[in-house]
Amino acid sequence: MLSIFKPAAHISRLPLDRVDPLYRQLRWQIFIGIFFGYAAYYLVRKNFALAIPSLIEQGFSRGDLGFALSGISIAYGFSKFIMGSVSDRSNPRFFLPAGLILASLVMLLMGFVPWATSSISIMFVLLFVCGWFQGMGWPPCGRTMVHWWSQKERGAIVSVWNCAHNVGGGLPPLLFLLGMAWFNDWHAAFYMPAFAAILVALFAFLLMRDTPQSCGLPPIEEYKNDYPDDYSAKAEQELTAKQIFMQYVLPNKLLWYIAFANVFVYLLRYGILDWSPTYLKEVKHFTLDKSSWAYFLYEYAGIPGTLICGWMSDKVFKGNRGATGVFFMLLVTIATTVYWLNPAGNPGIDMACMIVIGFLIYGPVMLIGLHALELVSKKAAGTAAGFTGLFGYLGGSVAASAIVGYTVDHFGWDGGFIMMIGGGIAAVILLLLTMISERKHHADRAQVS
Repeated sequence: MLSIFKPAAHISRLPLDRVDPLYRQLRWQIFIGIFFGYAAYYLVRKNFALAIPSLIEQGFSRGDLGFALSGISIAYGFSKFIMGSVSDRSNPRFFLPAGLILASLVMLLMGFVPWATSSISIMFVLLFVCGWFQGMGWPPCGRTMVHWWSQKERGAIVSVWNCAHNVGGGLPPLLFLLGMAWFNDWHAAFYMPAFAAILVALFAFLLMRDTPQSCGLPPIEEYKNDYPDDYSAKAEQELTAKQIFMQYVLPNKLLWYIAFANVFVYLLRYGILDWSPTYLKEVKHFTLDKSSWAYFLYEYAGIPGTLICGWMSDKVFKGNRGATGVFFMLLVTIATTVYWLNPAGNPGIDMACMIVIGFLIYGPVMLIGLHALELVSKKAAGTAAGFTGLFGYLGGSVAASAIVGYTVDHFGWDGGFIMMIGGGIAAVILLLLTMISERKHHADRAQVS
């Protein structure tokens, strides 16, 4: 590991009268850094989907382009898991911006060098490399949140931070339209988001910090007087990769359950998102600007949806993440069915369905990420997040890109939607099983205590 990635050293504790004002200042500053830093990863993650209609016109098939797009998901699934382990032993201030700049450089290459989009194999390799660098985004944010916010306030902060997905994910189509207006070049789908992401990476570096102890502050548990039941001085000790995997990840049955549920949540999430520009153009006869706005609205509808899901999880479902996920996934599966069955010529209904699906799908995505953080020690948070991400991206997102693409080539769009709706039903079933298992787990712990 490069020395600059190593966690910052602890420094002498600041005087007591300086602790509270500095903690307040740095928490706002750091949150802005990880929010916009992670949002910028989405500028250069799924922007390839915007170029797919132009690439189809150049002679590539949907299935082959879906396979190329799956390169990001395959690499990201492994990278989020592996780099999550690395991030648990790294300084997020360097780790997050480095991955973002490297992913952006790949997109600049695809935007400016003709051979980079000349064949499926080249595009797959470049998107795979981009996907690997993408894995350096979520884990350092998870590490940062568990070190700077206590357990009782973490649900709210993760809900707000999770909206970064949507803030970043909704901007590429608008940057693409801007690039088309300026340069009349469909390659703008690659280079316009990349330039913006590099600028945000530098901004995030200026704002982010490592642990409170590296700034002369006490651990968050001491500052907030919010100690988990199993908290001790050992909770502040850095763990080896072997300890993280063997003690906190592999034996954790609930972590395995939500990881499998994540496969089908991601299948539906990315099945709709990745193929909406192509589906709306080919089947619903949307123009470029209308399909780009539908893509944007899908992402930005997820912001209030995520916040409401987090509130409902705490207040309505009393912290039961599984029950909340079941409720939202049932509704999103119904909305997807309406989106599919709505005949062409009703663009208002299609737009409404995109908004509703986007509103509903990001809540379960957030809940699974939050659940993963809560199921392990804070020193293993990045690895736990990477573990669920491995399943979500390697299973669900790859299926959404490649398998849906080939299914549409061979069985039409009806086949693709049957597959995605089936994934929604499977997610509901798995989240029900998770809910039942967690209830039993809590009952067993209560009997022991």
